[in-house]
Amino acid sequence: MNPVSRETVPRGSINDRPTRTALGAGGFQRLTHVSRETLERLEAYVALLKQWNRRINLVGGNTLGDPWRRHILDSAQLLPHVPQKARVLVDLGSGAGLPGLILAILGAPQVHLVEADQRKAVFLREAVRVTGVSATIHATRAERLKLTADVVTARAVAPLPDLLDLAAPFLGPHSVALFLKGRTAREELTLAEKSWTMGSRLLPSSTEPGGMLLILEAITRNPQ
Repeated sequence: MNPVSRETVPRGSINDRPTRTALGAGGFQRLTHVSRETLERLEAYVALLKQWNRRINLVGGNTLGDPWRRHILDSAQLLPHVPQKARVLVDLGSGAGLPGLILAILGAPQVHLVEADQRKAVFLREAVRVTGVSATIHATRAERLKLTADVVTARAVAPLPDLLDLAAPFLGPHSVALFLKGRTAREELTLAEKSWTMGSRLLPSSTEPGGMLLILEAITRNPQ
């Protein structure tokens, strides 16, 4: 496959209210207007995810009845919030590559996938090979890495106060954190603000009823 160029995923089209109807590859393309080549990469990823999930627990089995909505679109909704000038993206607790690998397929630059589970790291290496995308896999704990990121992402990794502890070493003064959270996002943010000062926005998820996309900027730890 050819090198990946960044897709332009419209914000409005993917932030419509979630539906219960399963989304297919064609429906995803109509919503996001990705190129045919990008869609083929995503189709290869979905096929590999279904194959490997029979052997190791990458995602909940019940989500694979609607993977394009539950995983691909769920990850893609972050792309419009990745700054155009961003050069390094770190995905914490990448697991099945969600959202980091999907963002790499969509053209996010210099994506680093951090996953301590060695079996999942093997899957990520195979997914990178099959999709032909460029991404660096770190099969180790986040605490052992030294990277400065323009963007830090995570999905279903930890409650926000703990997640910020993990993310902090990767954050520079102008870094942005994009976290996919569940129904407790507001409560987690309130708790985190006891220890952290930050600019924050909460947007409704385009895929999960009650889910939220949490956007954080200018993140600093409060003095003890």
